[in-house]
Amino acid sequence: MAKGRGGAGRGEPNFDVPEGRVGDPADLDLRLSRADRAGGGVARGESGSRGGRGAKSRAPAPSRALRKAPRRARRSILGRLVYGVLVLGLWGVIGIAGLVAYHASQLPPIDQLAVPKRPPNIAILASDGSLLANRGETGGRVVGIKELPPYLPRAFVAIEDRRFYSHFGVDPVGIARAVAQNVTRRGVSQGGSTLTQQLAKNLFLTPERSASRKIQEAILALWLEHKYSKDEILELYLNRVYFGAGAYGVEAAAQRYFGKPAKAVTLAEAAMLGGLVQAPSRLAPNRNLPAAQARAAQVLAAMEELGFAKPADVKLALATPARPAGVRGGGSANYVADLVMDVLDDFVPKFESDIVIATTVETGLQAAGEKALVDELNQKGGRYNVAQGALVSMKPDGAIRALVGGRDYAQSQFNRATTAKRQPGSSFKPFVYLAAVEHGLTPDSVREDAPISIRGWSPENYSRDYRGAVTLRDALALSLNTVAVRLGQEVGPKTVVQTAQRLGISSPLQANGSIALGTSEVTPLEMVGAYAAFANGGTGVIPYVIASVKSADGKVLYRRKDGGLGRVIDANAVSMMNAMMHETFVSGTARKAEVPGWDLAGKTGTSQDFRDAWFIGFSATLVTGVWLGNDDGEPTKKVSGGNLPGEIWKAYMTVALKGQSPVMLPGANRWRNRGPSSEPAVTNSTPGGLIGALLGEPQAAAPPRPAARHADASRGPSQDDRNFLEKLFGVGE
Repeated sequence: MAKGRGGAGRGEPNFDVPEGRVGDPADLDLRLSRADRAGGGVARGESGSRGGRGAKSRAPAPSRALRKAPRRARRSILGRLVYGVLVLGLWGVIGIAGLVAYHASQLPPIDQLAVPKRPPNIAILASDGSLLANRGETGGRVVGIKELPPYLPRAFVAIEDRRFYSHFGVDPVGIARAVAQNVTRRGVSQGGSTLTQQLAKNLFLTPERSASRKIQEAILALWLEHKYSKDEILELYLNRVYFGAGAYGVEAAAQRYFGKPAKAVTLAEAAMLGGLVQAPSRLAPNRNLPAAQARAAQVLAAMEELGFAKPADVKLALATPARPAGVRGGGSANYVADLVMDVLDDFVPKFESDIVIATTVETGLQAAGEKALVDELNQKGGRYNVAQGALVSMKPDGAIRALVGGRDYAQSQFNRATTAKRQPGSSFKPFVYLAAVEHGLTPDSVREDAPISIRGWSPENYSRDYRGAVTLRDALALSLNTVAVRLGQEVGPKTVVQTAQRLGISSPLQANGSIALGTSEVTPLEMVGAYAAFANGGTGVIPYVIASVKSADGKVLYRRKDGGLGRVIDANAVSMMNAMMHETFVSGTARKAEVPGWDLAGKTGTSQDFRDAWFIGFSATLVTGVWLGNDDGEPTKKVSGGNLPGEIWKAYMTVALKGQSPVMLPGANRWRNRGPSSEPAVTNSTPGGLIGALLGEPQAAAPPRPAARHADASRGPSQDDRNFLEKLFGVGE
């Protein structure tokens, strides 16, 4: 029996059978079947007969087919996989293209796209050119990238988009990195938007987070990259990005947080600004300084890694991290800014680009006024039950030098200096005495300090006692109510009202007997403006705060011209009034407010039940008024014009007058140290004669008519002043 694999000698097909499978019938049947398909049948002999002994075996052919079949199968599967991927990729590209086309169709046509204009900023400057405040929607002016120190824009590139100068608007590498980090951190922890995409979102899109917006963002980023250079895109970004606290743009942020222009920030401050844009609310240095400094350290590390900052500079910045600065001129400078905005549209009604407003306010005086007011209220406000106050200071020509509208602007934006109308009390009496002087009386005229009753109304002095016959000089210095009421009746309440209005009081005044005691409500700004006529020798003024308005490129849009109310007080009457009001510092209610070496005049005032306390005083160079009280009208605990307001006034004026050469008040020496006059104790006038007769007082001849106004008074207020009055007080000419 022939031995050999496959049993060829027995006429059986000679198949190669793998080891271990020889005796497996099922395996043999499978192989026979495959062999038939591959070779057309079983192995045949040369004669064509099946099973002959001389037949040659075809075993090698099916053996090669069996070996190649798995390889072909593998190649077939791989081919189908590649083909499928290509098809899917093609359809994906088509789908993405369609999606992009759809979202692009929702945008304006490319040829009509334009970067929207940035809302104009209004920079409000002090008289020395320093910034008091920014107003407008952005909070700061536009700055060119060349104005900035190189490390400032680099801080944003380092932390927000390190491949900014190499990508085409969309950064695939950055997106992939963001996706990988977000997946590994199991949450959205990093974004993949470039600076260009962020700018596109800020310029054209809403803040919503959606796939649709991201697609549109990418489309617009490509358009920006095509339209603008990299530096232009970065400049647009730096002027539009939001930094929190109402600050849009790097200039606004530098001013808001560090009190300086962007061109002056340090490396540490630049790093803090660069890190701030990720989460302005959470990282604002004035709210969360540790978080802001930690983020700034990350920015500095990125800048050092990219070569944007030298290691030594980074080390120094880390050793002295940035800190927020206090507001220049105090937070009360915002009260000034609010006043500027209230009247601006009367001078420059329309503007489409940044403007710069120069004011008359002096930064040092503004800070001194705020400090004097706040310190006094902090120390004594609780004890005297007084919570609020206001201070107004101006030059005798009406130029406002300081204006504090309240204790804390952050807590209350209500401007008590310009808007709150309160009873002035005895600080209104100078208008009564001026009317009397203009009707022929002098500081040495004598009137009776005694009880008086008018139709059941019996005003009393603060001290509840009476001095008998007193001169007007002493009566005003001691603030005797009975004498003021008598004078008011002599000249007539209407005359008193007209006198006050002539000097610039614009609020409605009630012409009744109590007007002599200051019962009609007025604002501190009105009162100080009216007192300015005494300080400057008799010229009526209208307070003003805007000196000029210019465009960002320096074009003058408005410049204040000389204006005012003309002469409203005769020179001799001014001399008498200043002599009498000076006496309040010598022997009257303002003795504690005296500033050594200076010739001063003024008047205290306290309303009924101590609800309002005033002190208004002046030198020949500065007029200042202080009001204290409570917003709800609650009585204070005996705050009078001579105590807390006088102390605030002195603290402020001591700073304000420091370094100046003392100047005498206009005409004051002419009526100082004069003896009592020999004229009758009561001088009658037509308006008050009937009341005097009813009171049983002796009647005298009618006094001279009031002194005529100077010829230049016929001009009346300038148009600028009319606009100011109408805007500020709601009145016309």
